[in-house]
Amino acid sequence: MQRVAGAVLGALIGDALALGCHWYYDLSEMRRDCGPWISDYLTPLPDRYHGGLQAGDISQTGLLLVMLMESLVHCKGYVEEDFTSRLDSELFPQLDGTPMQGPGGYTNQSIREAWSKRVGQQLPWGECAGNADTSEGAERTIPIAALYAQVPGKMAAAVVSNIALTQQDPAILSMSLAYNAVLARLIAGDPMTPQISNTLLQQVHNGLLPFHTVTQSNLQQPSQGAEKVSPGAFSSPDALLTAGYVAKAALDPDIRIEPAWKVSLVYGMPCAIYNQVPAAYYLATRFADDFESAVLHAINGGGQNMSRAMLTGALVGAQVGLEGIPARFLTGLRGVERFLDLAHLLEQLAADGAMSLS
Repeated sequence: MQRVAGAVLGALIGDALALGCHWYYDLSEMRRDCGPWISDYLTPLPDRYHGGLQAGDISQTGLLLVMLMESLVHCKGYVEEDFTSRLDSELFPQLDGTPMQGPGGYTNQSIREAWSKRVGQQLPWGECAGNADTSEGAERTIPIAALYAQVPGKMAAAVVSNIALTQQDPAILSMSLAYNAVLARLIAGDPMTPQISNTLLQQVHNGLLPFHTVTQSNLQQPSQGAEKVSPGAFSSPDALLTAGYVAKAALDPDIRIEPAWKVSLVYGMPCAIYNQVPAAYYLATRFADDFESAVLHAINGGGQNMSRAMLTGALVGAQVGLEGIPARFLTGLRGVERFLDLAHLLEQLAADGAMSLS
């Protein structure tokens, strides 16, 4: 099963599906402009976000994901200097520091802040991160989780290092890493069930994920001296528990969100990662084997539906594999041949890495 390719293409499809209906916080307005149920790629209206792009185009976040994929494939692994040189030469010359501008039709806060420090203040990389609380970094690093799914320690180090280029809040970094750790487990073949959090906590205890914990892997009280066992860069592994609790709720017959797109109202429509990630976990559990339903319910919830669909698309794409993504979503994605080539190369790199560890 092509889980690596499924994850990265699933993310790009989710990104492109939201391009024409992005950031509608008034759902009646979205239904008026986009129809009662969005089921395919839309061309953005000229006076809205991403105006001027076409149906099936990806946003700047999608372009950054592709840029990182290109870097990973070129270097046969994560080489930060190669990625930052691409930002310096390919992206930043096209920006002016304002939101409604740049490739993809919009530039997110974290990228604008990094651009301002890097270009405006001429600071070195490592001093360009800002305080944005969005999930943009978690989305950008999906290819890293895909490549290093079988090597959690390496995955964690590369994900955190890359996100720290643009975001510096430790809580946002920990939630972003937690999302990618969940994604890595799905790519490795684990199901999206409550057990996934216990698996991740065990990785913390094994020193593979940089979280501090004093409890045992099942959250039982620590034994004497256990507080010295698992120190980490992040103060608490609670971000790793979110997936398990949300999965438990999604599988509980007494807890239903109907229709499922209203997950955006339950967890919140705004851009912050703490609104976005739980909604993606819910949809990825409820529609674990149904890519189309998962991404379309993510889209039709409005608000920051681009991040919701991108995060959801990666999680479900990892579970169903590339072959489980409906063909119409691939054929309608502009640039899909290039994306598929990169995804297959990334898949082969991941397989070669797994073989070298066996």
